[in-house]
Amino acid sequence: MGALCCPECFGDRGLRRDIIPSLSAGRGDCDYCGSVGVPLVPPEALADYFELLVGAYEVNDKGSTLVELMKQDWQLFSHLAMDAAHAKELLGDILNDGEIVRKRFSPSSSFTSVGLAQWETLREELMWKNRYFVDQVIDEERLRDLLAFLPADDMPDVWYRARIMTAERPYPIDEMGAPPPRQVSHGRANPPGIPYLYVGSKPETSVAEVRPHTGEKACVADFKIDGTLTAVDLRNPRQLVSPFLLADAVAIGQLRADIPFLERLGEELTRPVLPRGAAIDYIPSQYLCEFIKKRGYDGVIYRSSVSDGINLALFDPTRAVPGAVEVFDVTNVSVTIERS
Repeated sequence: MGALCCPECFGDRGLRRDIIPSLSAGRGDCDYCGSVGVPLVPPEALADYFELLVGAYEVNDKGSTLVELMKQDWQLFSHLAMDAAHAKELLGDILNDGEIVRKRFSPSSSFTSVGLAQWETLREELMWKNRYFVDQVIDEERLRDLLAFLPADDMPDVWYRARIMTAERPYPIDEMGAPPPRQVSHGRANPPGIPYLYVGSKPETSVAEVRPHTGEKACVADFKIDGTLTAVDLRNPRQLVSPFLLADAVAIGQLRADIPFLERLGEELTRPVLPRGAAIDYIPSQYLCEFIKKRGYDGVIYRSSVSDGINLALFDPTRAVPGAVEVFDVTNVSVTIERS
C-alpha cells in the first residue's frame, strides 16, 4: 500500500469534517504529517477536489508555486510537519504530477470582488453622511452567501461575563446579564438601547474586556447557551472557508477574491476603539451585526483585542442561562506600547 494522508495535513474544515472521513477506510498514523490515530486516505482520492482548486489559478512565470498560493490563500498545509518540501510531495502525489508543483502560478485574473470597495464606501457614509437611509448599496445576497461559509462550531459550553466590583458585596447573578434597554449604551455590536450580551470564552477574557486596573476586583458570571448556537465566526475567515465544498473552479475563484472582504468585516469587530470615539467608530460594526441578526443568526464570534480568548455577542440575551458568580482579584494589567 502506498503512502496515506490525513485531514491534519491540510488544516481545512471541509476536508477534515466532510470529505476525508467520507473517503476513509480506516484510521492510523499519517505518512506525511505524522499525526496519530487519524482517518487516512490515499492522496489520489483527493485528486478531483484539488484539480478544481488548481483551476482557480493560471500559469505565470512570475508567480508563486501552488503550495505557496494554497498556504497563502487558504491556509492549507498548516500542520507544523508540513514544510514546503513535504507539502510539495503531498500535492504532487494528489495530482499524480511531480512537475506541476514546480511550476509558478497566479490567481486567475477572471475573478474580482467589489465587496470590499462597497463596504469601505458604505462605512464612510454610515459614519459621516447618512445613518438610516443610505445611498451606497452593498450586495446583500453575496454577503449572505459568504457568511454561510463561516459557521461557528466547536464553541465553548460555558461563557463568562465580568463586571468590576463597585461595592463591598459581589453583584448577584441577576445583575450580571445584559442591562435593561434604557441603560444600554453603544457597544461594539449593539446600537444604544438594544441590549446584546457580551461574553468571553474564559474568565480572563471577560475580565480583560472590561479594562480593569490592578488591585480591582471583578465579578465573573458563567452562562450556558440555551439550545444550539447559530453564529457567524469572523475571527479568521481565511482559515474557516473551505474551497473543497464548492462544485466548480469558478465558485472557488470568486470565493478567493472575496476573502479580503470577509477579513475586513472581521477587523471591524476587533479593532481597538477609544471610549471618546466609540459612539461613531462602532457604527460600522453595529450595522454589520444588525445585518447578521436579520439573516437569522444568534450572534457573532470575534477575536478579543485585549486577550488571547474569543468573544461572543449574543443578540438575544435571554438565550443565556446564568450560573454562578465568582470574584477575582486583578493582580496585574499588562501594557504594550510603541512609538506612533
